[in-house]
Amino acid sequence: MSPSLERPPLQADERAALIGWLDLQRQILRWRCEGLSEADAHRSVVPTSPAMTMAGIIGHMRWVEHAWLEVLFLGGDKTRNPSLAAAGEDADWRTDGISLKQLLTEYEAQCVRSNEIVAEASLDDVGRHPDYRDSNANLRWMLIHLVEETGRHAGHADIVRELLDGAKGYYRVPGKT
Repeated sequence: MSPSLERPPLQADERAALIGWLDLQRQILRWRCEGLSEADAHRSVVPTSPAMTMAGIIGHMRWVEHAWLEVLFLGGDKTRNPSLAAAGEDADWRTDGISLKQLLTEYEAQCVRSNEIVAEASLDDVGRHPDYRDSNANLRWMLIHLVEETGRHAGHADIVRELLDGAKGYYRVPGKT
């Protein structure tokens, strides 16, 4: 059974459309985790990509949001983020010893923080971190990238979930079939 997930309004302004689509993709990621056992959340189903687990996707996306908005956009401390620190390749995908519940809680908190950052800035504001070329992007560009990245991994989550337990589904637009 798919939840009632809502697209942004058809006549939304730019900011509402960007955040609306991003929030929808975030909700889809969380939905694909519903009802998973801890073992399945950490089980790899893609032999060539052992970190591609449901837990890994959620952990990665938490750090993606942090990297783009708290580090690149605000100019924050990159050493807190395993994908930016010298923690090794795919460090932001490693979730050993971290429960799916904790990962989802941290992801949700990061999404709330991201939305606060966006609410306080202009879409034309440019990132501030001196160490990254991508900091030269404006907030609009960063949000479009986050919609793309989150949507891409929501698709991965669909496939991983189907391989784990056969569960598949796509949300339905309320009032439509």
